[in-house]
Amino acid sequence: MRYTGPKVRLSRRAGTPLTRKAVGYFEKRPYPPGEHGRRVRRSNSDFGVRMLEKQKVRWYYDVSAKQLSRIFDKASKRSGRAGEEMLADLELRLATVVLRAGFAPSIYAARQYVTHGHITVDGKKVDIPSYTLKPGQIVSVREKSKKMVPFIEAAEGVHADDKTVGYLAVSHSDLRIAVVDRPKREQIPVPFDEQMVVEYFKGSAR
Repeated sequence: MRYTGPKVRLSRRAGTPLTRKAVGYFEKRPYPPGEHGRRVRRSNSDFGVRMLEKQKVRWYYDVSAKQLSRIFDKASKRSGRAGEEMLADLELRLATVVLRAGFAPSIYAARQYVTHGHITVDGKKVDIPSYTLKPGQIVSVREKSKKMVPFIEAAEGVHADDKTVGYLAVSHSDLRIAVVDRPKREQIPVPFDEQMVVEYFKGSAR
């Protein structure tokens, strides 16, 4: 099941900011949520550390436990490193690409934009956030949606990072994204260690 509660709480539980908005909050209160948060001790067990890394991935990409398990299973069958293949698959989800391009302030907003039908892939509306993109495909904002405030802000680069990830070619003015390559590990800016996630899945019954 996907988490639907307060998003900043997730960052405090994870011990690291998982969204742009959480950065400021986390600087002020970098400890777990709740009235006893300052005194909570994190698990030092290997399993506890690996499980927390798995949870970070889930929260960061806004996926359910079952979804992440399926993505890992698929990634582990490829010839590359399972953790890197898993991250590449997560990065190529439509909602993630909308976020990475700077068209949304958070993964949650990106997911909403997709489900509400504002996004097209190769000129056709796609309303499935988990839709997996391939190199060569073009993602755009629908013409009738471009006049909406969130997309006017996106066209102005309000939510864009200083540097676009290397596997995307983005035109903010046109609200257009081209997927130019499959993501490489060094191109993926994430606050967790995917190898621990691999160890979690390999060491658990799932």
